[in-house]
Amino acid sequence: MKWDNSATMRTIQQILPITFTIHGEPASKSNSRKLVTIRGRPAFIKSQKARDYGESFKQQCPKLDPVIDGDVAIIMTIHYASRRPDLDETLILDLMQDLIYTNDRQVKERHTYWALDRESPRTEITIVRLDQKAAIASLLQGRGLVSPEQKKTARRRSKG
Repeated sequence: MKWDNSATMRTIQQILPITFTIHGEPASKSNSRKLVTIRGRPAFIKSQKARDYGESFKQQCPKLDPVIDGDVAIIMTIHYASRRPDLDETLILDLMQDLIYTNDRQVKERHTYWALDRESPRTEITIVRLDQKAAIASLLQGRGLVSPEQKKTARRRSKG
């Protein structure tokens, strides 16, 4: 029997969430560009760290075929090698374009967390279709986290 890969990937998209890990420490988007002079004119180019991370990311990131076309929520924990970097997921969201989804504008909800792991910097990523809100709440509870809606409910209960 011959497998229809596009049908298989459509089925996978219907049963999201998908979870994967990218090893390495991302460059923050604000520090991912540097000013250089090209033919006497100033220009911004990606830093070597950002270029290296981008290449590594593309090798490790799963490629969906077809990519997700609807709105998504992302739960991401970035494990940094030191306390120095600011929490910044924007480069990662850009790199997932054309691999996971068409455009990072499809990301309508983000839960991004900072963690320290000096031995193994990495990013753990979970992607959920936005129409699967119950799955998002379940994933957050499984990680010991709560959704914004749960925080509001807890605040109302404590005031009441």
